[in-house]
Amino acid sequence: MLTGKQKRFLRSKAHHLRPIFQVGKIGVNENMIVQVNEALEKRELIKITILQNCLDDKETVAEELEAGTGAEIVQIIGNNIVLYKESKENKEIVLPSSSD
Repeated sequence: MLTGKQKRFLRSKAHHLRPIFQVGKIGVNENMIVQVNEALEKRELIKITILQNCLDDKETVAEELEAGTGAEIVQIIGNNIVLYKESKENKEIVLPSSSD
């Protein structure tokens, strides 16, 4: 579970990211979860855009992605979701310690 401080840190990092996935009319499916998981393993922090034609609301989409990938929702802002998952192989983001 991310602390407030860690989420703020990740939000500042995510600010410059471009969304690399789009969730459209069909919503979240198995294939998308696999691809998002692979992207999280490579990058740790990703941004996903929810298109206007998506039938699910953004909270539902975020929760499905979180459950499917084991990632954490850093933030939902506008139509964008920011997800974080610590990488096993390519760990680059060092989170501030939770004890502060």
